[in-house]
Amino acid sequence: MKQSGGTDEQKRRAGARAAEAVDDGMVVGLGTGSTAAAAIRALGREVDAGLDVRGIPTSYQSRQLAREVGIPLTTLEDATPDVAVDGADQVADGDLIKGGGAAHAREKLVDAAADRFLVVVDETKRARTLDLAVPVEVLPDAVPVVNADLRALGGEPTLRDAERKDGPVVTDNGNLVVDCEFGAIAAPEALAADLAAVPGVVEHGLFVGMADAVYVGTDDGVEVLK
Repeated sequence: MKQSGGTDEQKRRAGARAAEAVDDGMVVGLGTGSTAAAAIRALGREVDAGLDVRGIPTSYQSRQLAREVGIPLTTLEDATPDVAVDGADQVADGDLIKGGGAAHAREKLVDAAADRFLVVVDETKRARTLDLAVPVEVLPDAVPVVNADLRALGGEPTLRDAERKDGPVVTDNGNLVVDCEFGAIAAPEALAADLAAVPGVVEHGLFVGMADAVYVGTDDGVEVLK
């Protein structure tokens, strides 16, 4: 699932602003994607300046970046995140579509466990209505059955192909990703419940009613939506 993004500066501003909400002693969920990476780098600079935090990564990508910038890591088994900072592929009225990086199952687990969930995006990710394809992580053997159920829900599913190798994208969990087009999603909560009920679906990319604040990086600064 691809979407054109905003500028690096917009992403840096959003990430840095969200990092300011992290206080000494907190456990932080570390999201996946380019704007979440900006927040991780900002937190790394704060750690280098003396901030005492621990991070819970949502993917191999975020784990590696956290290590590179010096953020100590922990797990959900050992700690509960005080705050999670994560990106989104699209935001409308506080609801999100995530999963462009195929990490949405782990992201949803960490983001939901956090006391506060802060979303960081550039301004290209804002929309009046969610209308991107919804990423659906699926057990490999279940793809044909899940696709049939997705069509019954009015969707048009497409197995996501890898970009630099033959074959499909494989998640960190060893599953496949189906991107399902529904057009404009008028009732995200209802669709989220329907997707969650499909046998073989591990997790879907609709994050409904989860965000506590959305930090939107613009050319002029950061707009905070609550």
